[in-house]
Amino acid sequence: MSTFTSEWQDWKTRREEDLAAPHGWLALVSLDWLTDTPREYPGIPGRWWQDADAAYVDPAGATLVHEGAPITETRRFELVNSGAGTRVLAGDVEIEVARRSGYLIRVHDPKAEVLREFHGVPAYEPSPSWVVPGRFEPFDSPRPTTVGAVVEGLSHVYTAPGLVHFSFGGESHTLTAFNGKDGGLSILFTDETSGVTTYAANRSLPVGAPASDGSVTLDFNRAVNLPCAFTDFATCPLPPAGNHLPFPVEAGEKIPYERG
Repeated sequence: MSTFTSEWQDWKTRREEDLAAPHGWLALVSLDWLTDTPREYPGIPGRWWQDADAAYVDPAGATLVHEGAPITETRRFELVNSGAGTRVLAGDVEIEVARRSGYLIRVHDPKAEVLREFHGVPAYEPSPSWVVPGRFEPFDSPRPTTVGAVVEGLSHVYTAPGLVHFSFGGESHTLTAFNGKDGGLSILFTDETSGVTTYAANRSLPVGAPASDGSVTLDFNRAVNLPCAFTDFATCPLPPAGNHLPFPVEAGEKIPYERG
């Protein structure tokens, strides 16, 4: 096995281990949108509601824990729209609170059927031909960019720091990039395999931090599915306008077995 292939295989193993985490995306078993009326939700301890700014929970006698401390009275959660959520522990499940325009709660249960049945993610065989040089062109200032979501009527707003340009098959292509991890970029895209061999709505390509001259590397072998490819309880964003590649990207993750 070549070094290239073995490094990809190690990456794939880590990726699948992350997906199989006991309270990860595959552990989702429910999604409920909060209203302005305090109420109980099936299988979820406490009473939950929202207002224009925040979500709230009244433990109502249930044993709930947030950030290591018991919740003994009404707790307020004010979160960033389209940003990270927070988790409330209830026994062996975690109740995620997130803001997606309005507030939602969803349960991560380590006994979830999808998690129990998970046996990896199908993917194209890795090939160095899908490692492509590119160039990052920053905007004068980062641009808030509104995109749709897999949930009808919902939208997300992300910060786009710039564009990534690259050539493939003798043609030039440009993709809008969002902020990624560790100073890198994240590119949501579709291509001519979308809805055929890969998940129809989107895939995500992580890109390392641009070099001082703006150069980047696009390794499409590491294009991954978003959580919505595995579960109906995710609210994943759709790619921004223009992020469709007019050729088949036969690299990276395919449609999950769970959707086959």
